[in-house]
Amino acid sequence: MQKIKIKIVDTLKEQRIFIYLPEKIHEHHENWVPPIYSDERKFYDPKYNKSLLSSDTVLFLAYKNGKPVGRIMGIINRKYNSLHNEKTARFFNFDCYNDPEVSYSLLDAAENWAVKKGMNKIIGPFGFSDKDPQGAQVEGFENIPVIATATNLPYLPRLIENSGYKKETDCLVYKLPIPSQIPDIYQRVFDRVTRNKHIRLREFTSRRQLKPYIVPVFRLVNETYRSLFGFDEMNEDEMHELARKYLPMLDPEFTKVITDQDNNPIAFVVASPNISKGIRKAKGKLFPLGFIHILSSAKHTDQLDLFLGAVKEKYMNTGLTALLGVSIFNSANKRGLKYIDSHLILESNKPMRAVMERLNAVIYKRYRVYSKLLIGV
Repeated sequence: MQKIKIKIVDTLKEQRIFIYLPEKIHEHHENWVPPIYSDERKFYDPKYNKSLLSSDTVLFLAYKNGKPVGRIMGIINRKYNSLHNEKTARFFNFDCYNDPEVSYSLLDAAENWAVKKGMNKIIGPFGFSDKDPQGAQVEGFENIPVIATATNLPYLPRLIENSGYKKETDCLVYKLPIPSQIPDIYQRVFDRVTRNKHIRLREFTSRRQLKPYIVPVFRLVNETYRSLFGFDEMNEDEMHELARKYLPMLDPEFTKVITDQDNNPIAFVVASPNISKGIRKAKGKLFPLGFIHILSSAKHTDQLDLFLGAVKEKYMNTGLTALLGVSIFNSANKRGLKYIDSHLILESNKPMRAVMERLNAVIYKRYRVYSKLLIGV
């Protein structure tokens, strides 16, 4: 039997192996979408990823016959655990060849590390918060993943389950056909709400116009996402860092913000034409020509990807969702887009699921977060 060696990553050379190993594992995976590597490297640098400063982390590599064959990251979000009175660890960036011995060894290493840190439960795949890709894909492998979602091979969930993990929760992705003609009921609500002089729908044609609203929108995210599974509130530094990271990627035409009479955001939606095929063609590298492939794919796709959206609680059921939806549909129709990918929606998020299903959207991808109780604490 070939012996598996598990090694803690403690050099920059090993970190590079950790980051680029999935390229080899997914060499023949037609729908694999690599990360944007410039962002991926920053993920492990506390200068850019402030979550590292409030968490315990470890990176493990698995070697077989001297070759790297798998990887896993262990995370303990101390801030989240303190706020929720938990002793929960997470595993993240888990990937390996279809080898039960390798997967068991990696998960076991993460679990033992968590036990030594005093944890009594582990969940995963799950990063520092729900802003990171979450869950392992369990359905819809024929569809190309979108940015900020998992892109694992079909065997990975089975390997996780064979190590004693059970379902914690599922995240669903809906495919929504964009109506060429806005349904009358939504158009009537849109017309009624736009006559309200106390609110204003703000649409943008440039990132310069959009920039002042980014951090206020993140504050609204903190307020409205607080009760969601795994959500970790952002501090001001993190908000500014996320604004710096994502503003260049946003298409202003597909960001809609509704403000009150004091110009404070009370609802918003952020979407973008799909760029997954461009990232694949660029092999995750922006330069020298990768960004051209990414921009080109955004121009030629027929899919719009939702990223974030929220409505301030006191304004729920006042028609703001219809206002945002109709404005997004109108912009999508101008670009010739045909479908919307809803991004991840918790299966327990019944209001959001109801919105999708009223518009004849269907679930076409599913991602699962697993959990396991730890012994030895």
